[in-house]
Amino acid sequence: MLKNWLIAIIVNAIAIIAVAELFEAFYIEDFGIALLASFILSILNVIVKPILVLFTLPITFITLGLFLFVINAITLMLAQWIIGDTFVIDGFGWALIASIIISILNVLLQSLFKQVVR
Repeated sequence: MLKNWLIAIIVNAIAIIAVAELFEAFYIEDFGIALLASFILSILNVIVKPILVLFTLPITFITLGLFLFVINAITLMLAQWIIGDTFVIDGFGWALIASIIISILNVLLQSLFKQVVR
């Protein structure tokens, strides 16, 4: 279980670095900070995200789950706020776009890593 969590942290850090390379409005200093951001995001996803999902359940239901990308963007902005100047996102719109791309990359990379680990 710990191995899967560590793989998820590393995969998420790779996705964060990839998004930082794609957009100038999304800055992360280095891979170490990306690992820290990934770790903080995992903690926020355990503590904060369920509370946000619970409070926004009606709008999430109406949008057929698409509002979860907004919640992911909020947790990404919280992680950026916690880390400080070494992780900068230039606005909520960029965080929303980044959260969508990070989610897609995570799915692709997770499936790739699961095939390699087998």
